[in-house]
Amino acid sequence: MKITLLTHTKELTKRSNTGRLVVDVLGDAAEQLCWDRLNPPPGLVEEIEAGGVVLIYPGSMDEKGDDLTGIQRVILIDGTWHEARKIHQRSPYLQKVRRISLSTGEGSRYNLRKNQKEYGLCTAECVIEVLRLTGHNAEAERLRERFLAFIRPEGVMRGTEQGH
Repeated sequence: MKITLLTHTKELTKRSNTGRLVVDVLGDAAEQLCWDRLNPPPGLVEEIEAGGVVLIYPGSMDEKGDDLTGIQRVILIDGTWHEARKIHQRSPYLQKVRRISLSTGEGSRYNLRKNQKEYGLCTAECVIEVLRLTGHNAEAERLRERFLAFIRPEGVMRGTEQGH
């Protein structure tokens, strides 16, 4: 299974972007593609049309995400919630993909940005959950450890720790 992070251009330069962690930990099993409204990635569009692809994206048409049997590619939109909405709305090819949501029952531990949705997971947290659901527990644990080292220790306020 391949993890594709369709990344907003603004995210590529942010130090707080967790998509880079995903690619660093998973290597060739993950890719970070820069989203371009006018030029969608041709290989990705072809694979979507062939089937076996899901999009992790919340909304009214959600399916519970525990059954990923037969899925060869998981797409996540890597950006702020506002950017993700814009990418989804402006990408007709993404609207053809089966959408699923992830429900961990826990809030996000991501604390590097303001105004986060209470139960909205960051990119790395979504990938950790997908890896767990598909039985890739060792990879999920490696990514979880890197993620926990990447975020601020709980209770530390924004700007009080060097590098954040």
